Amino acid sequence: MNKVILIGRLSRDPEMRTTGSGIAVTRFTVAVSRPYNPQNGQPATDFLNCVAWRRQAENIAKYCSKGSQVAVEGRIQTGSYDGNDGQRHYTTDIVADNVTFLGSRSNATDTSNFSNADYSQPMPSYNEPQEMETTDVSEDPFKDFGDEIALSDDDLPF
Repeated sequence: MNKVILIGRLSRDPEMRTTGSGIAVTRFTVAVSRPYNPQNGQPATDFLNCVAWRRQAENIAKYCSKGSQVAVEGRIQTGSYDGNDGQRHYTTDIVADNVTFLGSRSNATDTSNFSNADYSQPMPSYNEPQEMETTDVSEDPFKDFGDEIALSDDDLPF
């Protein structure tokens, strides 16, 4: 199974183009934090190249900009091409099947907040242990429900 799910921020404005047959294609890069960098033990960030097609491509180009937070569902696709330098170049892209915009539109289109952003820093982790509320189960939770109801085997659906 080839399935990818990413949550991150666009590290630059998306670039939309149209193929010769009129199909929209948008390329964008998503900065995704990695919890651990083995070189220095600190969190790191991966910059993943993504591509979207057709209506999804048009929506990304229209509503997203550098700094927009998105969730991307898709698949990894590898390829290669011969460059102008005579060398063979290899590519790895995330082909986005579904992109969900995670910020408000006003925040996503106002790039002034993100012009000096440092995308090398990790995004906050939400995997911290949280305090859970506990309930005392020593009491009967149904004590205030009123009279007892008698059921026979014929009342049960199975």
